[in-house]
Amino acid sequence: MMIYPTMELQNGHCVTLDKGRLDEPMRWHVDPVETACGFAAAGAEWMHLTDFNAIEGNGDNAELIEEIIRVAGIPVQLGGGMRSREHIEHWIEKGAGRIVVSTLASRDPTLVEELARQHPDQIVLAVDIWQGQVMTDGWRQSGAFTPEAFIKAFGDTPFAGIIITDIDSDMSDVEAQLGLISGLATEAKAPVIASGVVRKSDDISRLKYIGSISGALVGRALFRKTLTVEEALATALPEPEPIAELL
Repeated sequence: MMIYPTMELQNGHCVTLDKGRLDEPMRWHVDPVETACGFAAAGAEWMHLTDFNAIEGNGDNAELIEEIIRVAGIPVQLGGGMRSREHIEHWIEKGAGRIVVSTLASRDPTLVEELARQHPDQIVLAVDIWQGQVMTDGWRQSGAFTPEAFIKAFGDTPFAGIIITDIDSDMSDVEAQLGLISGLATEAKAPVIASGVVRKSDDISRLKYIGSISGALVGRALFRKTLTVEEALATALPEPEPIAELL
């Protein structure tokens, strides 16, 4: 199972949010570039980065994100404010390994499918769920879709992955989150990446036995130091197959 150490940026700082509330960030006093390089040094193969400023419609973090992409040493899966072809292709040209789309997928699914086919293994669909509905516009607008219908609507679209987040639970009921995410994963044709369910290594242990889930974003736990990147990666490794003793 792939572990994506996760960084969320607001005004140049690493932050985490409570249930997506952009006006109440928890700010972490770490250097974003050093943190990204640390993910790679710990052995991560990818990192995930969300730009909260871009969700609000400004590019204040753009230079910082370009530096992270340039020096991190691992591919960056980038999300936040990806609402046009031009913006998505700009960041692909800047070297982002993958682009995460959410709001654009609900507004112009034909364009998103076209982008996924034009950029193989570079477009990721984000499905953010609140009380049974897909949310858009930075988790602030309820869409007209159930998550099941949203995923099914894209059929065989060749996404690099589908990130599923249960905003409603937001760490308060991991069992319910796992049930929701694993259920939706059976509807998806692309690899499913679980978001918002990892607090400690035991959560990764449970995730890796759900065959329909291929990866997990791990962010808040890293900054709270309840889990390290090394521990997360080690836990995500497949268990060795038992070897029968020769008689």
